[in-house]
Amino acid sequence: MSEPYIAIQVPMMPKDTNRHGTIFGGVLLSYIDLAGAITAQRELQLRGGNPRASFVTVAINRVEFKKPVLVGDVVRFETSVVRVGRTSMTIRIDVHAERGAEVIHVTEAEGTFVGVDLTTPERKPVPLFPEVG
Repeated sequence: MSEPYIAIQVPMMPKDTNRHGTIFGGVLLSYIDLAGAITAQRELQLRGGNPRASFVTVAINRVEFKKPVLVGDVVRFETSVVRVGRTSMTIRIDVHAERGAEVIHVTEAEGTFVGVDLTTPERKPVPLFPEVG
């Protein structure tokens, strides 16, 4: 697994709340997805991979919210690369809410992101790195 990387850090706002006054889970899910895709693209660039590859989400594993997130919390989406395949990357996303001096682990997920060529109508998966051998 790669070194952790803070892909996104976001303050939670009143517009993000559900009817219970806590942050809507879908808001957090969208940031989990975005953090994973940012990390996959960053890793691809750092390793000198295929510049035509853009990442799309194939799967996000089970996400269980352990603690509520509140308006005013600064939520940190910390990522690390778990696996690099021929056309995909698996990224772990750990979500923490900073509430004053307290840091609360909210949830974690693993996402699988596939590199596709958006310039073609088929948008088929493309190799992330040159084939060796």
